[in-house]
Amino acid sequence: MSLETLPGTETIPPTAEEIEAGRRAHELDRAHVFHSWSAQDTLNPLTILKAAGSEIWDGEGRRLIDLSSQLVNTNIGHQHPRVVAAIHAQAGKLCTIAPQHVNEARSEAARLVTELAPEGLNHVFFTNGGADANEHAIRMARLHTGRRKVFSAYRSYHGGTELAVNVTGDPRRFPNDAGDSGVVHFLPAYLYRSYFGSTTEAEETERALRHLEDMILLEGAANVAAVILESVPGTAGIYGPPAGYLEGVRELTRKHGILFIADEVMAGFGRTGEWFAIDRWGITPDLITFAKGVNSGYVPLGGVIISDEVFDTFRQRVYPGGLTYSGHPLACAAAVATIETMREEGMVENARRLGEEIIGPALEAFKEKHSSVGDVRGSGVFWAIELVWDRETREPLAAYGGSSPEMNAVIAEIKAGGVLPFANFNRIHVVPALNIPDEQLREALAVIDRALDVADAAVAARA
Repeated sequence: MSLETLPGTETIPPTAEEIEAGRRAHELDRAHVFHSWSAQDTLNPLTILKAAGSEIWDGEGRRLIDLSSQLVNTNIGHQHPRVVAAIHAQAGKLCTIAPQHVNEARSEAARLVTELAPEGLNHVFFTNGGADANEHAIRMARLHTGRRKVFSAYRSYHGGTELAVNVTGDPRRFPNDAGDSGVVHFLPAYLYRSYFGSTTEAEETERALRHLEDMILLEGAANVAAVILESVPGTAGIYGPPAGYLEGVRELTRKHGILFIADEVMAGFGRTGEWFAIDRWGITPDLITFAKGVNSGYVPLGGVIISDEVFDTFRQRVYPGGLTYSGHPLACAAAVATIETMREEGMVENARRLGEEIIGPALEAFKEKHSSVGDVRGSGVFWAIELVWDRETREPLAAYGGSSPEMNAVIAEIKAGGVLPFANFNRIHVVPALNIPDEQLREALAVIDRALDVADAAVAARA
C-alpha cells in the first residue's frame, strides 16, 4: 500500500455522505459526550470531518486553515503520510504490549528524544501526555531531594490532572485548588505586564530573580524540591523570558539544591524554531517534560527526560509509579516517524524562517496599523497578539480569566474568514504547523488583519 492510498491521507473535500455522517456524529456528541473545560449546555462544538496538512473541513464541508495546530500539538500538520504509514505498519506488527516489556518502537523513540536533549539527560519515562509527564517529574524531584514544596509561576499551565492543575498558575486552577498540594506560586518575568514596575528586560530579569529567591528563602530553601517553568509559556501568553532570566533561575536552583524542571510540552519539538525552547538559552535542566509535538498528537504520548543524576537515585530504589500505556508502541512509532520526518524535511529550520520572514513582520505591521493591538511577541511558529482597550493603560480587551463580547466578535470574524484560530482571554495566538505552506500562512494572516478591524472599531466606540 502506498502512502497516497493509506486511509486518512486523502485531501479530497468531504462528500455529501461524509457531511451527513458528521451531522449524525454531532447529534451523538450532544447526547453522550462530556466535554472538558465547559458548561455542557452552552456548547455547540465544531465538527471536523477531514484534515490534511494545515487544512481542515468542518461539518458542513467548509475548508478552514488550521492556525491553532489544534491544541498547539499538530506540529507537522494533519495526516502526514509518513507518520500515518508508520502507525499503520506498527499496528500490523505489534499494536500494544505492557510497559515492563521491551518494544522496538519505544527503544528507538527514547534514543531519538535523548539525542535531542542537552548532554547528561539520557533516559526517558514515557507517559500518555503532558499533564502526567509533569506529575511524574514532580514525583521524581520530591523523591530525589526528599523535599515536598514545588515552585511554579503564575500565568502558567502545566496540565489538568490533580497535581498538574494545582501547579498551574492560571485561573483554571481556582476551582480545583484546595491549598494542600505543596505548590508555591511566584510572579513570572513578563515585561509587557511587569509585576515589578520594570521598563527594560534587564530590570525585569533582575527584579524577577530577586523576587524568586526571596520567595525560596521565605518558604525555606531546604523544603523546596523543584522549580517548574514553561520554557516559553504557551496558553498563558507566549511571553518569552527576558534575557538572562532562565539562566538566573538555573543558577538559583543549583545554589539551593533545588531541581529545575523545564516544561517543554507546548514549546518543544520545533515550535519556537528550536528542537527545545531551552536550546535558545543553552539551559540544561534536571528534568524536561514533553508531549504534543513529539508525534504531533497522532497517538497520545508524553514523557520526562531524566538527568543522569536523578536517574542514579532510582538505580537501586524502586520508582513508585507507572502507567499501563507507558511507551505504547503505536505512539512511539509515531514519534520515531515524526522526529525523522522533521529532520529530513527541515521543519525546525522552516519554523524559524516562517517566524523571521512572515509571521514576525506581519504581526509588527498589525501593531502599527491596529489601535487594538497592544503587543506582539514570539518566535518560530509560536506567537501572540495581545489586544487591549488602551495602549497606554494596557487594559486587556477581555479580562484575565475570561472573555468579552468584543473578543468573541474578533474570533467569530476570523472563523468566518476561513481560519480556525487559537485564542485565550485577550489574545489571538498564531501557532500554525511548522510546515504550513507560505501562501496558506499569508492567507490566514490576512484574515486576522481584517478581523482586527472589528477590535479597532470597538476601541474607537468606547473612546
